[in-house]
Amino acid sequence: MGAHHAASGAAAWVAVASTAPYTLGWYPVSPLGVVAGALVCAGAALAPDADHHDATIAHSLPPVSEVVCDAIGVLAGGHRNGTHSILGIAAFTVLAWAAGQVTLDTPWFGDLAIGAGLISVLLVAFAARALGLSGDSRLGAWTLAVALAGFITITAPTEWTWLPVAVGLGAAVHVVGDMLTTGGVPLLWPWEPRPPRWWSRRPVLKLVWRSGGNFALPVLGNAGSTREWIMVVPVGLYATYGVGVAIAVGVLTSLGLDADAVLLRFVEVASTVVGTVHTGGV
Repeated sequence: MGAHHAASGAAAWVAVASTAPYTLGWYPVSPLGVVAGALVCAGAALAPDADHHDATIAHSLPPVSEVVCDAIGVLAGGHRNGTHSILGIAAFTVLAWAAGQVTLDTPWFGDLAIGAGLISVLLVAFAARALGLSGDSRLGAWTLAVALAGFITITAPTEWTWLPVAVGLGAAVHVVGDMLTTGGVPLLWPWEPRPPRWWSRRPVLKLVWRSGGNFALPVLGNAGSTREWIMVVPVGLYATYGVGVAIAVGVLTSLGLDADAVLLRFVEVASTVVGTVHTGGV
């Protein structure tokens, strides 16, 4: 489901890029980078479905999104082919890296990440459409996408290297998500090896390596299943938590406060309250 892909992308970015409690902090960025990256990663987690001209995101930023999705569909060989593979993830990452190199020196804002902004317009529109933030209005979709991409354009230059990481991570999260459903993905595209006959006769094995050459670990069942909905609730809450903490840190820092100390104290108080409630319940 589109909204679930977007939420998973944002949550993955929070886990990887934030240094807040309960995150991994493998690729730490500033609070602005967490917020901007979450938007981009959410959109990138929808990008593999741009291979279908009738997909929801194809109508996210008309007419540009429609043209882009048609072109991607042709290059990828149709829906759930090239964009849902390791090669597709690499291609999205390289494209984002190349775009991140395009900057413009201005007298007011210094170097602006024009390339990052242009890609972000489309990716933010993808995320906004999937999450129902832009509605059906063409003007509303463009206004929201340009405003958020403008924010990214201005804030990105100090840490432009986050762009290919966010895009590659989002695309990878999408592919993994689709692997968890029964349809699977052509992970090795354009090579689509077919399983041997004896493999296809095993009840469990045939679900993992499918007759058409797709690979899957279908723990979520069909797309849109109850299990998928159960999974996405904590994922969405985690993404909201990470973005909220990043915004709070940014505000506290702008006020001249020690954001780390404030957050640490908040976690300590919350842990005490939870422990008290738990003890009282026992």
